[in-house]
Amino acid sequence: MDLLNYAFMQRALLAAVLVGITAPAVGIYLVQRRQALMGDGIGHVAMTGVGLGFLLSTSPVWMATAVSVLGTVLMELIRWYGRTRGDLALAMLFYGGMAGGVMLINVAGGSSANLVSYLFGSLSTVSPSDVTAICVLAAFVLLVTLGLRRQLFAVSQDEEFARVTGLPVRALNLLTAVTAAVTVTVAMRVVGLLLVSALMVVPVAAAQQLTRSFTVTFVIAVAIGVAVTVSGTVTSFYQDVPPGATIVLLTIATFMALTALATPLARRRARAAAAAQPAGDPAECSIPAARAAGEEAGV
Repeated sequence: MDLLNYAFMQRALLAAVLVGITAPAVGIYLVQRRQALMGDGIGHVAMTGVGLGFLLSTSPVWMATAVSVLGTVLMELIRWYGRTRGDLALAMLFYGGMAGGVMLINVAGGSSANLVSYLFGSLSTVSPSDVTAICVLAAFVLLVTLGLRRQLFAVSQDEEFARVTGLPVRALNLLTAVTAAVTVTVAMRVVGLLLVSALMVVPVAAAQQLTRSFTVTFVIAVAIGVAVTVSGTVTSFYQDVPPGATIVLLTIATFMALTALATPLARRRARAAAAAQPAGDPAECSIPAARAAGEEAGV
């Protein structure tokens, strides 16, 4: 493949593979926690970090990581203690983060091209230092999502049960949020801050069309993530289209294709299961499900 002759494409493909692995690896816990849009909010906050990186002449990736982690901690504190004003505080944090980033980039003398590359991704701007940062951050994400998968899954499924069993629920919730923040900064050079949330959520939703097992869903989601990020990066190179938008559209297309495939298969399995059940007493079959459930519960 001639694209591998270009150093910037080698870096972009490596970053794409890491993004394809890490985004669904974190996203599966966010989907279980019903926080699918958390990545979008973190992306807004990370924009301030990018602006600070330009202003202070430091790595935008590392600065965005620091700011997004700080913003995520604030989000969790607001979620715990915000009460009725929590939504308003989160909205100000999200939009203030985006506005602050745009302002700081402008003050630092950055161009609109710099801004667009971070918002929607850019292949040619992935530098060697970016690759180093992405590799280090991706290693952290995988260490957390795989090493603590049992604990994170328990908290994501039922916080009260996890608390009763002795798990540090708040610490694990905060760790999940921080890992999501790190994932956003890993993905921003390839997918972009405004689109990374889709890559964290849609591959997981696509995998759930085929299976309900957590482990199998995890594996399939990561496989989909790698496939669409690499395919989108290659397509972007040859067709000169935005990589972030291409990757997200491929991800949505994959979700739609798997949904179309899974629906008739699910119906067929349901009919087969119904046919395999032995015929019971007609009187028993006539009892409504709700009534039967109530009688079993002693209602």
